[in-house]
Amino acid sequence: GMAVVGLEVPHAHIHLIPSFTIAETANFISFLDINPLKEGHTLVVPKKEIDNIFDLDDDLIAEMHIFTKKIAKAIENSFDCKKVGMAVVGLEVPHAHIHLIPIDEVSEMDFSQEKIPHSRMQFVMVMGRIKESLNS
Repeated sequence: GMAVVGLEVPHAHIHLIPSFTIAETANFISFLDINPLKEGHTLVVPKKEIDNIFDLDDDLIAEMHIFTKKIAKAIENSFDCKKVGMAVVGLEVPHAHIHLIPIDEVSEMDFSQEKIPHSRMQFVMVMGRIKESLNS
């Protein structure tokens, strides 16, 4: 795979390439999903390439969820939604990641539905909104 900001991502896993980064720690990175189900659809990914999220060490899985919570709160404050849905599907690519999606109903978490095309400008705006909320 090719290394992108310390994250190894094989070419095929294009939606795991962090073009629009929200936040980063020593062990995790969060960025917008470039094939979003909804505006604000964000990923949290461990920098250590691991296929199954439940194979992460206990301290890392705890750290991942605490980091995810901060990102989720920022998304919740950035969009008009009832909740931020959290999903780990684990089948798309062999690199564990958490999806965070601002939702009003459970059907909006359906990964088989059409993705919403975004322009680069829209991604930049969404990223800015979430980062601003994260830092306020």
